[in-house]
Amino acid sequence: MDINAIIAEELKITRKQTDAAVELIDAGNTIPFIARYRKEATGQLNDEVLRNLDERLTYLRNLEEKKNTVITTIEGLGMMTGELRAQIDACMTQVDLEDIYRPYRPKRRTRAMIAREKGLLPLAEALAAETLEVPALEAASSYINGEKEVNTAEEALAGACDILAEITADNADYRRFIRRLTMEEGLLTASVKDEKADPDGVFKMYYAYQEVIKKAAVHRILALNRGENLKVLTVKIEAPVRQIMIYLKNKTILKNNPNTADVLLEMLEDSYKRLIAPAVEREIRSALTEMAEDSSLKVFGSNLEQLLMQPPVSGHTVLGWDPAFRTGCKLAVIDPTGKVLDTKVIYPTAPQNKVKEAETELTKLIQKHQVTLLSVGNGTASRESEQIIADYLKKTHSPVKYVIVNEAGASVYSASKLAAQEFPDFDVAQRSAVSIARRLQDPLAELVKIDPRSIGVGQYQHDMNQKKLGDSLGNVVEDCVNRVGVDLNTASASLLEYVSGISSAVAKNIVAYREENGRFEDRKQLMKVPKLGPKAFTQCAGFLRISGGKNPLDATAVHPESYDAVERLAKILKINTAELTSDGFQGITKKAANVEQLAEQLGIGVPTLIDILKELEKPARDPRADMPAPILRSDVLSMEDLKEGMILKGTVRNVIDFGVFVDIGVHQDGLVHISQLSRKRVNHPSEVVKVGDIVEVMVMSVDVKRKRIQLTMKGIKK
Repeated sequence: MDINAIIAEELKITRKQTDAAVELIDAGNTIPFIARYRKEATGQLNDEVLRNLDERLTYLRNLEEKKNTVITTIEGLGMMTGELRAQIDACMTQVDLEDIYRPYRPKRRTRAMIAREKGLLPLAEALAAETLEVPALEAASSYINGEKEVNTAEEALAGACDILAEITADNADYRRFIRRLTMEEGLLTASVKDEKADPDGVFKMYYAYQEVIKKAAVHRILALNRGENLKVLTVKIEAPVRQIMIYLKNKTILKNNPNTADVLLEMLEDSYKRLIAPAVEREIRSALTEMAEDSSLKVFGSNLEQLLMQPPVSGHTVLGWDPAFRTGCKLAVIDPTGKVLDTKVIYPTAPQNKVKEAETELTKLIQKHQVTLLSVGNGTASRESEQIIADYLKKTHSPVKYVIVNEAGASVYSASKLAAQEFPDFDVAQRSAVSIARRLQDPLAELVKIDPRSIGVGQYQHDMNQKKLGDSLGNVVEDCVNRVGVDLNTASASLLEYVSGISSAVAKNIVAYREENGRFEDRKQLMKVPKLGPKAFTQCAGFLRISGGKNPLDATAVHPESYDAVERLAKILKINTAELTSDGFQGITKKAANVEQLAEQLGIGVPTLIDILKELEKPARDPRADMPAPILRSDVLSMEDLKEGMILKGTVRNVIDFGVFVDIGVHQDGLVHISQLSRKRVNHPSEVVKVGDIVEVMVMSVDVKRKRIQLTMKGIKK
């Protein structure tokens, strides 16, 4: 199997690109490094394509390894043939390979095995050949053998049929056809198993449910799985049994011998019902779950990326507000650099309702530290806290604004070992308030401290294969961190460990080196960090920034391996890199008009030259600047204030398969159903919006009792 050729065809890229990417991956280079600094080799494949390539490479190599194991096993049994070897070589999936291997795979003691031990194989072969000249039961009587525990003709015939049933079930062609037909024409069904296990009626729509398997939506598959796991639902596959039996009959009963036909038909029904159907149902359910998970992982990854890439709100002294009822609202004030200035607990919400005392404390904190922005977590008591804040700001005519932030994972972080090390004198609640404040100042730097799986990025994420989820979301974090770049002198170990080529241990060593020796003045100093060798330096150096260091290029995304080329470029363009500031050399891209000729003159690739020119013109430009900034609010609406036709601005909080949830500043996020996202056909909501987007919506309906708001993005006059 030519793995590279298969990958090139699947991903619609050239063989040369595939070969280069595989070679770089095998050499231990990370995906972010290859995507950013090896564009010439890969033909500028981006990180998404490279990750897909890496995933397929791993899958196909594992498949190849499994094939070799299967071949060795079958050869050891002395049963390998040229035709069988060709079938194994042609397998493109693990399922196909398992179908072929099934008859040869060691099994637990089966009814067919027992029948063979009783000497009933010749009878089974005679039945299959349809050559009996007497009724099957009469022929079976000659196999009665008390020593082998075959006491009646009926037992002998049943044993022979068990042998044929297993042979039928193990036929790879039959299984492939039945699986494909069931996927195409079968039904996915559900019925209620225990209504008491669903007191809120979450799964009520699935109590009597059926849908053609191939049309089942991702979110419905995952919902059915959850309902089944919670013992609320019974989920089954309803196969087109009649068509399957006609197929098996046509493949097996060829001579229509009256002495064998009925027996064979009964055998086929047993084979399908007892052996084939349960296995095919498991395989289809597994395939549906895997498909749903893979589809959802893309949505989760996109949602997480949008959260991580939200633009930092810089230059503000922020008061983080972790809302709660009984235990009070925890406050933490941080300065523009993230340093904690003050903490407090107030009790303006139920059951204490100490609003006046809370307002007094709030005034003291705002005035004492010149707070300009409030960051309010969106968890329990968030809307009640928001109402209190809005009323306070109106009453005091304060210029302070507030933002509702996604607090997912804040409690996980605050109870973590990392948080305890960072704030040993704070309790869990205080740390949570600090996290809520900091994730507004720099979402990426704060959210990397939390396991990506603990950040709310979509429905059913906790029903996923957690390793698969963790790996997928971890890749998203890695790509985001390296796309933005990291300040070597301020980054935490949590942030550093996501940098290309840096392990958790090396990240801690960097921080320890910095604390012992002071700030880094040069990227070359990284080589002095324990366990950070030349290979790791190559992988990480371009993603680490040093502001105000000895070499201005260290503050850019230009890799040290290109510094010589930059100096030669500087002479040609008559600039001095020592004069490079954060403002960059404006207009330098225009001065380098003929990039092909210039790249050849410098001995570097055109993509690398273009990247260098961009960095010299806008050094270390933050890609998050292109993302929509959060809405800063000073007042709040309630659901009761909403009217049909009202047009509002809101922030996309979550993207799911059937729509998006938008925060419009009331006590409940509104749903824009997929059908209301655009006048054009939308296959998935992610085609239209992303988490964090600022959108304009119109209220369609409001159900205060059920806390449901229906919104639309169609028909809004611009």
